[in-house]
Amino acid sequence: MGRQPHVHRASVMAMRLMDVADTIDLTAAESLWAQRARTATARSRLVTAPTKALTFGVPPVELTLGPLDIVIGGHALQATALARLYEFGVVALSISVPADDLSWIDFSARVNAVDAAFGLASDSDAWTRLLAQITDIVGPALQRPSPSILHEDYLLGLVHALEGVESTATLHDELDLVPLLAGESRPLSESARQELLRQRFSYYTDDLAVVTWDRAFIYEPRGESDVVDILEVANAQLLELRYYDEWLDAELPRMYDLVEATHNVANPFAARRYADLARHLYTLVAEVTEITEKVDNALQVTEDVYLARVYAAALELFRVPHVSKAVDRKLAIIRDSYAALYDEASSKRGELMELAIILLIAVEIVIAFIRHV
Repeated sequence: MGRQPHVHRASVMAMRLMDVADTIDLTAAESLWAQRARTATARSRLVTAPTKALTFGVPPVELTLGPLDIVIGGHALQATALARLYEFGVVALSISVPADDLSWIDFSARVNAVDAAFGLASDSDAWTRLLAQITDIVGPALQRPSPSILHEDYLLGLVHALEGVESTATLHDELDLVPLLAGESRPLSESARQELLRQRFSYYTDDLAVVTWDRAFIYEPRGESDVVDILEVANAQLLELRYYDEWLDAELPRMYDLVEATHNVANPFAARRYADLARHLYTLVAEVTEITEKVDNALQVTEDVYLARVYAAALELFRVPHVSKAVDRKLAIIRDSYAALYDEASSKRGELMELAIILLIAVEIVIAFIRHV
């Protein structure tokens, strides 16, 4: 690598997104937080994108959680913690750690140290304490809380002032981004490096975003946060679709058992059982479809081509379309089962009607025979 610029203004943001409920009443959450926490709340919006170009479907509620005294790499630092509540049941927590006035090597080391402190492999209870701080206050706004909490982690290195940088056109070639993006100290092969740096984006000559599966590097001298917000939304969509994918994995065997049990009932009045089970499946499909539509529409993209490219690349990188298709396939199985059960119920009702008609004819024959005797 060539020169190694000095990082003047920067931070490292660790995110943890957790599915905590089926849905969150955001209006109630805002009210509860204002009454009891007495700290700031706001409806999030994208800073630079025009409202008609790119906007949240339902803006999440942003909660200020206050400062955190932490030790990172032997340095005592004060971090800031924020949370965003999404209508479809996700809480996105973030811890921002200052990383000002560091060499590029030390900045990369700070990123990896934050990952060690708050990442997937860490044993920190900071996330648990922050989530408890939120749920203790806004708990009544959580509708059907999740029995077990599924989560996604993401890490961002955010740089706002980098010494001597006039253009970012070749910045990814001049800086060694591998230790920051991959957490690797050993050199990567050229093919691995190219794959790691494949998703890189610039709009102006002095900004850069490089996005990977679990980390991103963002150089933004204006301090704007739209790319960060977009990456958070994409992770929230992945998390929620993962939740329903796993939930449907568990639900399908139970559905098969219920269908089999209903088929095994030798009862001329089994039509009601088929109809009841069909209604149960229809309700399940309707509920999941409603939530997944909210997830799909979490961010409305129309005219901002740059942010739309970053958003689309993040969704593809995080395999959100793949998980969404898996959910759709499982919903299609349930829909087909519902249709089959509905047809079966109709058939059983037809058989019952035929039996009733035969009985009525038999009764009329018996009555006529008795009258003529």
